[in-house]
Amino acid sequence: MGVVIVTGGTFGLGQSITVELARRGHQVVAFGLSQAQVSSTARGFDSLREELAQAGLQADVLEADVSNATDVQRVVDHTLSRHGAIHGLVNNAAIGPLGTVLTTDEAVFEKIFDVNVKGTYLMSRAVIPHLARAGGGSIVNIGSGAGYGKPNMAAYAASKGAIVALSMAMAYDHFHDHVRVNVAIPGGGGIVSGMSVGRMGGDVDAFTRKGAPGTAAGRPATGRDLANAVAFLLSEEAATISGTVLDVGCFAHQGGPIPARP
Repeated sequence: MGVVIVTGGTFGLGQSITVELARRGHQVVAFGLSQAQVSSTARGFDSLREELAQAGLQADVLEADVSNATDVQRVVDHTLSRHGAIHGLVNNAAIGPLGTVLTTDEAVFEKIFDVNVKGTYLMSRAVIPHLARAGGGSIVNIGSGAGYGKPNMAAYAASKGAIVALSMAMAYDHFHDHVRVNVAIPGGGGIVSGMSVGRMGGDVDAFTRKGAPGTAAGRPATGRDLANAVAFLLSEEAATISGTVLDVGCFAHQGGPIPARP
């Protein structure tokens, strides 16, 4: 088991990843922001701390902004000081306000790319040298079916498409450092997350009532389904896997159907 940093690891899907990795024996450093972000219900760290305590697990829980290079370095310094190494990184932090290119203002567009793309870049840049010096490691970037394009998600879709391209480029660039880089995509419809519920005004019941195709399991995916995939990609069982997109939700890339004309 190793030391793993999880960005946006304090709520929602990130919380599921943090808890599952801790359950499997990893030393997890999870960080996020205590204040709710645009289009998300994620707020505070109490939910994560309570779930860890109930399961008899431990993780480092920090407040930091993934889009701020100083904060990112502080998280890396904390991890090295406390645990002495870094073996894995999960770039999960993201925001996803809805909108077309006409309805998304410039400040929101920039914020989406600051968190989703620059945050992944900053964390990876800070961590890869430590992974390489240790003989290798694993980075898992959390993508989205929107990365292939979906309606009313122009900026978010563009940012998640960028994550796929960035991940593949990193997989090439750090192949000989034995640093593996892969993408895990939650999807299939109906997966409950701070972002998905936030887009419905925070109403979990309304979100679950709207229906979704779900997965081949006959149910919507859960945060733990995503966490299981992340844990596999971090593990030695995936030692030869890099530059891969693992679609946890089944056909998340398909998008559609085309919505009716408003």
